[in-house]
Amino acid sequence: MASQESPEMIALFTTYTASPDSIGSHLTQATASQTEDDPLIVATGADLALYPGGGQDPQVEGFRMSTRGFKELAGISHLPPALASLVNIRALRGDGSWREDGERLLGQVETARAANSVELWRDTIAVQAYQGREEAIADLIDYSCAVTARYLRTALADESYLNATTLREDYLVGAGVGTATDEPGVPMNQMMIATFFLVGMDIAHRVLRWFGAHRIDWTRAMVVIAGRQGRVTAGVTWNTSSVAAMILGASGRRLPVERVYMAPHAPVFATPQHGDLSEVKALEPTFRAIWNNIRATQELGPLMFDGYPRYVPGGADAPDLQHGHTEISDMPKIHSADDMLAMVTRLRVVLEDPRQLLSGCVADYAVEQLVANDNDPSRVIVPGLDRVAYPRGL
Repeated sequence: MASQESPEMIALFTTYTASPDSIGSHLTQATASQTEDDPLIVATGADLALYPGGGQDPQVEGFRMSTRGFKELAGISHLPPALASLVNIRALRGDGSWREDGERLLGQVETARAANSVELWRDTIAVQAYQGREEAIADLIDYSCAVTARYLRTALADESYLNATTLREDYLVGAGVGTATDEPGVPMNQMMIATFFLVGMDIAHRVLRWFGAHRIDWTRAMVVIAGRQGRVTAGVTWNTSSVAAMILGASGRRLPVERVYMAPHAPVFATPQHGDLSEVKALEPTFRAIWNNIRATQELGPLMFDGYPRYVPGGADAPDLQHGHTEISDMPKIHSADDMLAMVTRLRVVLEDPRQLLSGCVADYAVEQLVANDNDPSRVIVPGLDRVAYPRGL
């Protein structure tokens, strides 16, 4: 049966909205006229763009996939979930189909271990934020590859060994994982925290320095976090976005959180190649229209409903595991670089909570520590690395 519409009623609908000449569009344009000189910051999944306003050219800083050391450290970070995945594949399929993946992983682990060295991290990858820690990072990677290879060889020799109990007790927690000299083993939980923190610290260090080089009026800054941030369900709220945490940290908390808009369906620009900013420039009107449209609607609230309770952003207070939580809905508060209870709990939360970015489990803490130490990575304590000795020669 054909649908029926009333042209007169539809015309009334489009008078306010869903039309370029609607009242709502005119309100957005009026709001935009007041913000055209304000700085606009747009974050995609890999880059930050600063539109200074007043027709000035944008500037772009890459912060994730295009940066040195990210993929190398991520490969090490992913070793524990890779083993856990093999455990589940075996449990779900009940056969030996996991073995091909296990043998492939073992081969790649051994190849990566052979390629790892202090010189690689100091002279080739050469991340400024890691200066002075190259030997510790190389030791961490050598040890992580060694214990992963040992676990895989044991499982390939006796597949009954490939189970959740041995994964936790012999690998993640580190019971019995030492060298021939009986040095105590280091839990792979600590390795994951260290590698995630190192990546977060590097990204945050560069982003804080980049923002610091610009004179931004943070009270007037407009922020749009556009498109996909990690897995498709993640990073769509202020307190689940490591990018939002970086920008808020860079502002010294002068940027009001209500000026930060999460826009997962907004268009994004590709990482500029060879200094070509044409696509970034072309999208500025679109990004400003998105921000101003949301802002214009928000500002109707106090005008229409003064005297009723107002909205304030929530989620500022993280749960504190010292209070005995056994279930939480957000990532817990980290009290110090030694607070492994909170940090390992965060590892579990980012896996189970689809809103979270997997690599963002300690990114906000890295930002916090850099801000507290004048953006000097050498003064920051890297949890799971700086106070841990990874045994050599395993």
